[in-house]
Amino acid sequence: MSQAVLEPDAAASRGMDLLRFATAGSVDDGKSTLIGRLLYDTKTIFEDQLEAVESASASRGDEYTNLALLTDGLRAEREQGITIDVAYRYFATPRRKFIIADTPGHIQYTRNMVTGASTADLALILVDARKGLVEQSRRHAFLTSLLRVPHLVLCVNKMDLVDWDQAVFERIADEFTSFAAKLDAPDLTIIPISALNGDNIASRSENSPWYEGPSLLHHLEHVHIASDRNLVDVRFPVQYVIRPQSTTVTDYRGYAGQVASGILKPGDDVMVLPSGLTSTIAAIETADGPIDEAFPPMSVTVRLADEIDISRGDMICRPQNKPAVAQDIEAMVCWMDETAPLRVGGKYAIKHTTRSARTVVRGLQYRLDVNTLHRDEAAGELSLNEIGRVKLRTTVPLLADEYRRNRTTGGFILIDESTNRTVGAGIIIEAR
Repeated sequence: MSQAVLEPDAAASRGMDLLRFATAGSVDDGKSTLIGRLLYDTKTIFEDQLEAVESASASRGDEYTNLALLTDGLRAEREQGITIDVAYRYFATPRRKFIIADTPGHIQYTRNMVTGASTADLALILVDARKGLVEQSRRHAFLTSLLRVPHLVLCVNKMDLVDWDQAVFERIADEFTSFAAKLDAPDLTIIPISALNGDNIASRSENSPWYEGPSLLHHLEHVHIASDRNLVDVRFPVQYVIRPQSTTVTDYRGYAGQVASGILKPGDDVMVLPSGLTSTIAAIETADGPIDEAFPPMSVTVRLADEIDISRGDMICRPQNKPAVAQDIEAMVCWMDETAPLRVGGKYAIKHTTRSARTVVRGLQYRLDVNTLHRDEAAGELSLNEIGRVKLRTTVPLLADEYRRNRTTGGFILIDESTNRTVGAGIIIEAR
């Protein structure tokens, strides 16, 4: 039987790093087929899964094993031939562990793509070699740029249907490169592939002797992501205060959470916000015992040399390097609610790192057309899947950074208090 998928903890125990990547593309560009091919070629599916896909392919009348069925798990997706939900898949190679977010391409599922790409290290956009760049391709590139995904891969798929014509590939590559130059896309790689046949997926294909770059899997294994993490600005949102109930331990007080950015070490001088009190790190501990340093995205417990009143939602940082303590926020918001639009004067709960507050929408500066990048300054509301720049006022200060500097402390969600549904996701442009 084929090997099982490695869980994140297993990958970590083997000293492997983790790459999260999101896929996007127009309908029928082959996203799900590509992911199925990656799972198949890396032997991370079970034999019974493959047999089920072969059986489903035969029942559909396909003359080949339709690997797209590995990821299009919803019955509605199989019936319509499109991806609706964000399907997460896991696989590993000897070099790296991967989490894939197979995001839907249609504009009516923009919120799903935003969700899938928000935590991605790399975005993989597919285009059909026969169609070239379409409106959705540009929209996907813009959204990945807006979400500050640091690495971008354009896969020109179905090259076998254009007889591996180098001129077709270069025309699409030049057009996309010109468009990406208008965006913030620091690292762009373009690869010609055939997801159906496996060309340039796990290994270089003989069908494209003119292509001198890496195969897709080789690029995913070797793309450098360590420097993408912010190791300069120390940000440690406190999630939980640990006070053992044991009668033998009376003076233990630890602050548990996930390191958002920066490096923490015992002996470091730190400040706690919003109080502004300072102390020194006495120890950093994990479930396996004390450690010498902590960095993102490690989950640790920090102990301080002084007894300070700290609770959930507070943040540990450097005295000379602090986030903004702000109640007035300007942000780009993607609206996710089907029932009611975002309007000026609307009141919501806001969740930012481990801090919760309430907020009111003070203004809507413009609504952004993600296809044309046109700004509609006369817009009065944001409906489902629309994106706009809004002004918010919170009831208590948020300990925030600009999203372009720190994706963790620069992001938030809006919640409808009456239904407890997440109705919006935002990235902070300015906090004061």
